Amino acid sequence: MRVLPTRVLNRTYLRRQLLAERLPRTADDIVRHLVAVQGQEPDSPYLGLWARSSAFRREDLTALLHDRTVVRGAMLRGTQHLSTGDDFGWLRPTLQPMLDRLAGRLSRVADPVAFTAAAREILAAGPLTRPEIARRLTARFPDVDLSGLTLGAHLRLALLHPPPSGTWGHRGRVTCVLADDYLGRPLADGAAMETLVWRYLAAFGPASAKDLRVWSGLTRLAGVLAGLRDRLRVFRDEAGTDLYDLPDAPIADPDEPAPVVFLPEFDNAVLGHADRARIIHPGDRPLVTPGWSIVRPTVLVDGFVAATWSRRGGTLTVEPFRPLAPGDRAAVEARAACLLDFAAPGDAHEVRWA
Repeated sequence: MRVLPTRVLNRTYLRRQLLAERLPRTADDIVRHLVAVQGQEPDSPYLGLWARSSAFRREDLTALLHDRTVVRGAMLRGTQHLSTGDDFGWLRPTLQPMLDRLAGRLSRVADPVAFTAAAREILAAGPLTRPEIARRLTARFPDVDLSGLTLGAHLRLALLHPPPSGTWGHRGRVTCVLADDYLGRPLADGAAMETLVWRYLAAFGPASAKDLRVWSGLTRLAGVLAGLRDRLRVFRDEAGTDLYDLPDAPIADPDEPAPVVFLPEFDNAVLGHADRARIIHPGDRPLVTPGWSIVRPTVLVDGFVAATWSRRGGTLTVEPFRPLAPGDRAAVEARAACLLDFAAPGDAHEVRWA
């Protein structure tokens, strides 16, 4: 069985994540390829798409959210993501068993079926915020606290958040609607596990069963992959872990050049695996994910995370993990200037080093 060194996995991953070269890709094609784009912070998907496409403009994603080509709601691991409307139709039902288990731990509703029916009835009247949904549910479930009712609705029902939620710079009121009403069609009846595996490997492979579990939040995936093993290629990493991949997906040359890339907080590229050594040097991982649900914005240099960054208005601050070579430092500054042109076009710009 072929062993894939870390640098091979890195260059292959850059390709799969559309980070090896910024080409004029459309926003909806990128979202579709990545399956679900992390959307905890409204600006992050815009920055992630900009990192992957030379043609991307902020109004592109905003238009897709308004015409419902792209939607925002709870998906992977119960957190906010963006997906195409078409993909949400099969992805959310596939993830629903995991979301139901999470709801059972967090909301403690005695009768989940009655709770879901009541919440659907309340939401049939039109868009509501999650606190408004919880307050209306209180009359029917007085023994459950408001936070439990909020989480229960968020996880048990397939809800979407229409614009302006999820658009650039929006920090205001977030409303919820029933996904099937908003999309104008019912969601799939049942899970699409094979589709999930195929789509994940196209954007994140080669990957292990544990990688797929960490990315999706689903459990018992080893058996799913075992059932597909004769239709997949299987490699091993340097630690001896089996890595599954699509039969015709290319493996990159470890000597391919890699551009400097600025990724937003929570980006898919740094959260797509249990073993993140293909993009974060193991000793640096606490600098990227220090705990408290924090995933910092990162800078890739030679394909690996070499710094974190932050922005306030037109000032962008880079905090490298160790000194960078002069050429790399100049490349980071040049890319930072491009990022400021995109994110803060009307401000005076400055790149600082922490």
